[in-house]
Amino acid sequence: MRHIVVDLNINADKYMAHYQGQVKDVVATALDGRRVRFPTKILQPFVSHQGIVGRFQISFDDQGRFQTIERL
Repeated sequence: MRHIVVDLNINADKYMAHYQGQVKDVVATALDGRRVRFPTKILQPFVSHQGIVGRFQISFDDQGRFQTIERL
């Protein structure tokens, strides 16, 4: 399984756009410099009143399909 690590700081107002159907993907830069895109719905377990803040490891299979996400 492959993985990427990203630092995220998405405030609650910006994440609200996901619930309103305006945003479906997050575009971020991984710590290794790769630009990555993934669905906002995978972040749902980590939403707080402040939004989503932290370092996350996203794992995916060899075909690039999402497998797991965890806060580091």
